[in-house]
Amino acid sequence: MTAPILFHYFSTPLPYLRTLALQQSIHDFQLQSRRKGHQFPDILLLLQHRPVYTGGRRQGHASADERVRLRDTGSEWVPTLRGGETTFHGPGQLVAYPLVDLGRLYLSVRDYVCALQNILASLIVDVHKLPIHKSPHTGIFLSEERKIASIGVQVQHRLTTHGFAVNVTDEPILWFDQVVACGLPEVRAVSISTAVGHDVTVHSQVAPVLSIFASQLKRDMEPLDHKQGEIMSMVRSLEVEAEGEGPWLQKPIMY
Repeated sequence: MTAPILFHYFSTPLPYLRTLALQQSIHDFQLQSRRKGHQFPDILLLLQHRPVYTGGRRQGHASADERVRLRDTGSEWVPTLRGGETTFHGPGQLVAYPLVDLGRLYLSVRDYVCALQNILASLIVDVHKLPIHKSPHTGIFLSEERKIASIGVQVQHRLTTHGFAVNVTDEPILWFDQVVACGLPEVRAVSISTAVGHDVTVHSQVAPVLSIFASQLKRDMEPLDHKQGEIMSMVRSLEVEAEGEGPWLQKPIMY
């Protein structure tokens, strides 16, 4: 019987670089466990970030002036190894980082990305009853010009990091307006709250995402707990750090 995927939801927005380090630490733990012939869990982290712009592999490094401009908005700017181009993460957006072994899922990288696309589509269409636009670009669009969710993954040794993000509240929208997100100048970000016409919270989206994730990947989901001592210790350490970070900007600084 295949073991369940273990999930954890962080209720406090997390600093991006420390979260990136947590993903890498879990990836390293999974890889070393596999090489030693030990069992290791698949993990799903659900969270929000403190305001941050990230660049993907396709974009390369932003210019020094661009990095300064984006940091002057009150956000971080961080280069990453995920697929895609510049995007924003912040409060009001549910981010999912699946740290899973694709060998167990019998999925190619392409099929895995399609599975994430299907998870997001099900959330938008089945849960929120919103029509989606079929786009040649990765992610979920409500129309040719309105994007509600993004995908960017990294796979090393058949183990995944990074994942997807969906705009739930309007809070991320002004931040997105500061960049050409995902390299698509004609596209603007939109949120679930705006699209359905009433307030939707990030917390309320955790349960449906877990249910859809389990159904799409045909795996049970269980909360991460003390039985996974090493991983749980890393998770708790980041939670404590996030709680001590204090408030974050609600909207970008404008000049």
